[in-house]
Amino acid sequence: MTTGQLARLLGVSPTTLRSWDRRYGLGPAVRANGRHRRWAPEDVAMVREMCRLTATGVSPAEAARVAQRQALRAHPADTPGGGTPPAVHEDAAQPVARNEQAGSGLPLGRVRLECRGLARAAVRMDGLEVQQRLREAVAAHGPAVAWEEMMAPALRAVGRKWQSSGERYVEVEHLLSWHISATLRHRYVESAAHGERRPPALPVVLSCPAGEYHTLPFEALAAVLADGGLTVLMLGCSVPADALMSTVQRVAPAGVALWSQTRPTADLRMARRVAAARWGVRGARSSSPVLLCGPGWRSPTDGGTGLLQAESLGDAVRVLTELQRRCAPGAPVP
Repeated sequence: MTTGQLARLLGVSPTTLRSWDRRYGLGPAVRANGRHRRWAPEDVAMVREMCRLTATGVSPAEAARVAQRQALRAHPADTPGGGTPPAVHEDAAQPVARNEQAGSGLPLGRVRLECRGLARAAVRMDGLEVQQRLREAVAAHGPAVAWEEMMAPALRAVGRKWQSSGERYVEVEHLLSWHISATLRHRYVESAAHGERRPPALPVVLSCPAGEYHTLPFEALAAVLADGGLTVLMLGCSVPADALMSTVQRVAPAGVALWSQTRPTADLRMARRVAAARWGVRGARSSSPVLLCGPGWRSPTDGGTGLLQAESLGDAVRVLTELQRRCAPGAPVP
């Protein structure tokens, strides 16, 4: 197999394979005419293991040592790469928290090794690996930790790279966003369908104002709330003010959360209008508090009733859980 064929098979660039060969001796044992790389099945298995390990967050140097060791065990008569593999400790492949190069070209900073593995898989455009990493993170840590410590840092890093590189990384951002959304929505559906339900209560409504298309933070919030047994009504992106008002009057929610990523979409007048909307039978009408979420909102300064603000995912979960608890049947009147 040629280097180009192997690169297409594994979803990496030929430059990456040549770099691994040059840096770590992770190359083919045989070269045609003494120059051109030709990858035998055992070479392919070794590089495939290298890809798998780096996708889990193991550094390239550690992954190369482990891949070479396993190849030598499988084929003791041959030494991959034409040299003797260096000694490798048994724990070399174990993820260790450290501030090392991400190996993905993304400015990740100090993050979980699981986040680094997710970023590497995204840059390789390995959708199956991205989805597997996301499923494992949500299953192991829950949607809140997975969002705050894996998904969001990877998305921010892709965004920074995209801004500094023109449109070179837009395909990575789209791939990663789509799989994150699919994972969070699946978790919401599973939790809503199979989780332990509390007594029937008024729902909490999650919505983005008109012109706001960033829904991933609220998809994470919906998954976390559903995990906690709350009833959630997700309206999604760019909801017109009249449509949101109609929803509030029809479903009488325990609270309404609004997400704005940027200042232009943070319509404070609309938020006050929703908070002032009255619903219920004559003589016992009530209203729904509005929770402002996201960096686009300025703190309300008019002292208007019904406007709350969340600084984090945890704040939003705490406030909305308490609002729905107060509206549950038999709950004491505050």
